[in-house]
Amino acid sequence: MRAVFAALAANFGIAVTKFVAFLFTGSASMLAESVHSVADTGNEVLLLIGRGRSTRPPSDEHPFGFGRERYFYGFVVSVMLFTVGAAFSVYDGVHKLVNPEAIHAPVVAFVVLAASAVMEGFSLRTGIIEANKVRGNRNWGTFIRRTKAPELPVVLLEDLAALIGLAFAFAGVALTALTGDGRWDGAGSLAIGLLLATAAAILAVEMKSLLIGEAASAEVQRRVIAALEDGPEVDRVIHMRTVHMSPDSILVAAKIAVRPADTAAQVAAGIDAAEKRVRAAVPIAKTIYLEPDIYHPARADQTDPSIRAAQFARASALRPPTDSGRRPPTDSARGQTADSGRGETADSKWPEDVS
Repeated sequence: MRAVFAALAANFGIAVTKFVAFLFTGSASMLAESVHSVADTGNEVLLLIGRGRSTRPPSDEHPFGFGRERYFYGFVVSVMLFTVGAAFSVYDGVHKLVNPEAIHAPVVAFVVLAASAVMEGFSLRTGIIEANKVRGNRNWGTFIRRTKAPELPVVLLEDLAALIGLAFAFAGVALTALTGDGRWDGAGSLAIGLLLATAAAILAVEMKSLLIGEAASAEVQRRVIAALEDGPEVDRVIHMRTVHMSPDSILVAAKIAVRPADTAAQVAAGIDAAEKRVRAAVPIAKTIYLEPDIYHPARADQTDPSIRAAQFARASALRPPTDSGRRPPTDSARGQTADSGRGETADSKWPEDVS
């Protein structure tokens, strides 16, 4: 959450500074940037609200808790970024293109933009440092698309969009001051609006996927399968489904094969032992449902994603590690199982999912 607080402080200071600069200059680009920073400040507040509300204990109406509120507020952030930031900036840009106006005291705008760039750079640096603690060996694009925690992607995309937006605003103000044509200022505002709309769309797509419900990563599923089958009580996992109830909580539902001769008491004891192994191996597995059955290979439906998930996780566990101790990546990680999570590789536990 350090990155969120850093972004909140930076965006609030930037919003006030930009708005003062707009009052002096009358620049459409400065107004668009002011609204952008106000939207970003509100977004950080929403992220903090979502984080706080997600920790409420389960209730009769919500027996699995409120962890997904973090995803909901992340989605609201994308809506805010589009409506408050992008829509207003596009409107103001089009208005200034149709009715161009001169900019007063452009030096003030340049100073404010430079100061804003420094503060945004500080916020982005903090976000990068915090993200690097949990990013593992994923590239930035994969991290943004695959992480289960919504706060860091929101902060990183906001700060990156803010820095690019500052460049657009600087170009709009500079060209207007050099040419005396106020349409350049309107073009800068329009570019900022389109940039914010793009960032909002990316966030909306990712938050929607998390809200609908995403499976645990391939590595987490592999550890669950290994823990279930690491005892004499379970012959094999027939099929398994997982879903993130929050970034730090997953639900595991699996059908396990037991010995035909086992009594009900033995099956019950075996299920208890298997659940303990899973919780020890995967602490974020907060809710586990195991259904005992007799395994019949001929009945396995290979088109069922839950069966493919179990088969792929088992195959990953059996794959020999490389010289570096890591299991080699598999090209079929996303093709063989639709429930294999968000594409994380199998050599890291991704701390953001377990904190």
